[in-house]
Amino acid sequence: MALNRIWVYAEATDGTVAPTTLELLTKARELAGTVEAVYGGDASDIAGTLGEYGATKVYATGDLQGSLPGVPVSSALAKLITEGGEAPDLLLFGTTYEGRDVAARLSVALDRPVITNNTDIAVEGDDVVLTEPVFGGTKLVRTKFTTPGPNIALIRPKSFPAEPAGGGPAEVVTIEVPDYGTAKVTNRHVEETTGPKLDEADVVVSGGRGLGEAEKYQMIEELAKLLKGAPGASRAIVDAGWVPYSYQVGQTGKVVKPNVYIAAGISGATQHLVGMKGSKHIIAINKDPEAPIFSVADLGIVGDVHKVLPKLIEALQNR
Repeated sequence: MALNRIWVYAEATDGTVAPTTLELLTKARELAGTVEAVYGGDASDIAGTLGEYGATKVYATGDLQGSLPGVPVSSALAKLITEGGEAPDLLLFGTTYEGRDVAARLSVALDRPVITNNTDIAVEGDDVVLTEPVFGGTKLVRTKFTTPGPNIALIRPKSFPAEPAGGGPAEVVTIEVPDYGTAKVTNRHVEETTGPKLDEADVVVSGGRGLGEAEKYQMIEELAKLLKGAPGASRAIVDAGWVPYSYQVGQTGKVVKPNVYIAAGISGATQHLVGMKGSKHIIAINKDPEAPIFSVADLGIVGDVHKVLPKLIEALQNR
């Protein structure tokens, strides 16, 4: 049994829709007869993309007057649902800072629960059932809503593929914002990066404690550059201060699903495996033949990263 209507919370930066939004729209098309989006801001630049991925309509607040989206978007949606007669069966949010902020406030405004940290969602009979990994991803918990809709769920990025449906631009409907709150954005800092983003790269090369020292991470960055990929890291070397947190792959970092994932000097703790085991091809380099990383690797190289990586870099440079 399909749901009648699902709303997907859309996120975008400079007119580019976030990948997690496209993933949620794709999954929503499988679950509901009608898929619509909600957006905090002017949706005119993103209506085409939202429509291409299945949204027939986007409820947008318009200019948020410099406010953080949590208060204005949640208050606008609560008013639309309780007074405007527009109520979906389910609202899907990405597990992002913005998504969690809006979902939490909307939960309070509507007095409805939120099921968080999910990696899958299904409709079974009359029930919406969500799947959440626990204990570092070693166990899966299935939870269903028992309250009347609209229900609210947070989904981890990279849980579903993003596939266009070929639809035309979504209809933009401007909704009233009763409360803008007091928190204002005074400045934005954009981290300077080169190459593809970690969670969007087709190739990811990650380094771990097996590199020995921070200076050796340069090999990871060089190899990633040669492969036109993105460098990543285990939590151990992030905690050690070798690289920024934005490089971290794992349960408390970024979840990646590239075509090729290279793990160099990473033992493969469960926390790290959760963030990369969905990669299409996994290559592991570690001198310990019993390292857990080899349990998920398609190709395992038992060897010293200080000998293997320079040879690999040299071979690529000579191509």
